[in-house]
Formats: sequence, C-alpha cells, structure tokens
Amino acid sequence: MQMTAKADSEGFQSGANKYADYLETPEGRLRSDLAFANLQHFLPQQAKPSLCALDLGCGTGVTAVRLARLGIHVTLLDSSPAMLDIAKRTAQEAGVTEKVVLRHGDVTQLANLFHPRSFDVILCHNVLEYLDEPGAVLRSAARALRDSSAILSVLVRNQAGEVFKAAIQAGDLAIAENNLTAEWAQESLYGGRVRLFPSNSLQVMLKAASLAVIAERGVRVLADYLPPRVSRSADYERIYELERKLGNRPEYAAVSRYTHCLARCVNSVAEDCA
Repeated sequence: MQMTAKADSEGFQSGANKYADYLETPEGRLRSDLAFANLQHFLPQQAKPSLCALDLGCGTGVTAVRLARLGIHVTLLDSSPAMLDIAKRTAQEAGVTEKVVLRHGDVTQLANLFHPRSFDVILCHNVLEYLDEPGAVLRSAARALRDSSAILSVLVRNQAGEVFKAAIQAGDLAIAENNLTAEWAQESLYGGRVRLFPSNSLQVMLKAASLAVIAERGVRVLADYLPPRVSRSADYERIYELERKLGNRPEYAAVSRYTHCLARCVNSVAEDCA
C-alpha cells in the first residue's frame, strides 16, 4: 500500500494487519480474485524464467505470490515496512521466496528506483486512488515496461460504484449525491480520503502516458449489494462466476465498485514509453 503526501501515513503503517484481515473477507478475496483472473488472461501461457513483474504498493503480497507461482520473478514495492513484513511471511508460507524481492520505497519515486524497460508486468492495484498525482506514476510505470508487449494492470475506485455504495449499502442519499461529482470520498478502512475515478478518466490518464488500453473490466459489480439471505462465504464461487460475467460486459462494469484496465505501450511510441 502506498501513501499520498496528504494521506495519513500512520494509517498505512498501523493498518497493515487490518488490511490483511480485509483481504480474508469475501469482499477482499473477490477483489483480489477477480483482478488476478483478468490479468492472468493476458499473461503468457507458460511464464518464462526471464519474465519480471513489479507490484506497486504490494500490500500483503497476495497477488505477487500468485505471479511467483507461475514462475515469474516479482519485485514487491511498498512504503510500509509493516506491509512488507506481512508480504515476506506470505512468500515464505507459499514457498516462493526465491522468486520474490522485497523493496521499501514510495511509488511516487518509481522513476528513481528502477531502470527503464525493466519489467514485463507491472501491477498498480488500488494505489492511484491514494495519490495526488496519479498521472505521474502512470508515466513512470510506462517507462519501466520492457517493451510494447509488456502489461500494466491498473485497478482504481470507480466513482459510479461509490454512488451506489452510499445509496444502497449505507442508505445515505446526501453522500450518494455528493459522490456524483466529488473528486475525493471518505475511505472506510483507514478513515482517510480516497480519489474517485469518473467514467473514462483512467483511460484518459493512460493515453496521456502513451499507454493503450487492451481490456477494461468491472470488479465487484453487485456482490456488495446482495441481500443478507445470500451467504458471501457459502455462495462465494457462484458470486465469483456471476461477477466474472458481469465484469466483462460494459453496461454492468460501468457501475462496478472498481475499474480494472490492462494496458500496453502504444507500438508507435514504445520507445517513448521506455
């Protein structure tokens, strides 16, 4: 997890265990599982030993471990030592420490931390929403991609989803109306603010960074609004499969809680990306 200069850094440091607990909930698992399924569709069928990935704001290392199990070397970058400690244990328990490198640092310094054209896959999941200048990070990530076949995976908070969350889940029409146009909303896990991404705004940022979107998916379209009689745990697989179908359809993805874009450097400007 990364921090914006205006964010409460103590929340990210002290909230590592809270975040780890969240990822064990059906909601947390669903976000991770859906995003990884979307990403995996665009990964090579058989990972080469030379493939390298970078997980920006790696958090507890859940996604990085999944990549490592595919044979990909993964560098985990996070500004929180507490998060990195959890990620280290996650890698040890999964038996993939030889595929994992832990790096302490802030994603906003990405351009100074790694050489250009270093990675075949870069993950930027739930990071941009905490940053004051997300476009700058995307430009740095683009330069770190190895070539025009490398993949950048970006997951952000969808503004439309926050409107539905406030109205349906919280029953707060005032906040729902505010979220229609708000640039920032209140984040529940850490209690700080979180950036909202309106429709197509992420795509505009990616294009400005010389990146072309190759796929867009919705993550958690309706799982958060199911009635209590539907067990999120017992019916997890059914919910997951339904979410996969809904997330692939633009009309439903438009109101999902999270927007997931996969992008590559534009062929004609691949050198500029690098």
